[in-house]
Amino acid sequence: MTKKPKTIAIDGTFASGKGTLAKRLAAHYGLAYMDTGKLYRATAKATLDAGGDPDNAADAAKAAKSLGQGNLDEKLSDPVLKSGAIGAAASKVAVHPDVRAALLDLQRDFAAQGAVLDGRDLGTVICPDADVKLYVDAKPEIRAERRHKELVGYGEEISFDTVLAQLRERDARDMGRKDAPLKPAEDAHFLDSSHLSIEEAFDGACRIIDAVMAGKFEALPKN
Repeated sequence: MTKKPKTIAIDGTFASGKGTLAKRLAAHYGLAYMDTGKLYRATAKATLDAGGDPDNAADAAKAAKSLGQGNLDEKLSDPVLKSGAIGAAASKVAVHPDVRAALLDLQRDFAAQGAVLDGRDLGTVICPDADVKLYVDAKPEIRAERRHKELVGYGEEISFDTVLAQLRERDARDMGRKDAPLKPAEDAHFLDSSHLSIEEAFDGACRIIDAVMAGKFEALPKN
């Protein structure tokens, strides 16, 4: 019988489908789940609610430190966190080292219970000893199409071209920041979701995870 993983770290680009995949994997393996990106979105919202500037490190760090006060689950379930404006602000607060430091222990404590976490620096910084690390990506145009449909579904009026431009800007900021940039961990397993359905991505991820836990990853067929 294949050993069940305790911690699965999933990193990847915005709108690559890693969040949906992580939720499915958590349910499948009986693990807790955290969307770490929501921590940064909640930090961004708290910064704006306090009249602060997401580009200001002190304002953002103060907001990040306040997340542990009160009901965190309630803060992370706020529907406004899904908005485009909060998403853009989250990418700005995430570049500040003091923000990332403030949220580090919170994420590690959650992972310690046994969990699937998705974000941008899990395999490289937060959970370097995770049992399995995945890096999920898709072509920018496909990710932009997914995000555009999502935003339109929320009632936002925005063009595809604007979403694509914002996505490319976000990728550049996430990958180019000095502190914990978005990049695959050296031992991460790549999953391209560009042309995969949710079921296909889930099945592919399970095959990788089960093979890694069985010590037989190299036996998987190569695409």
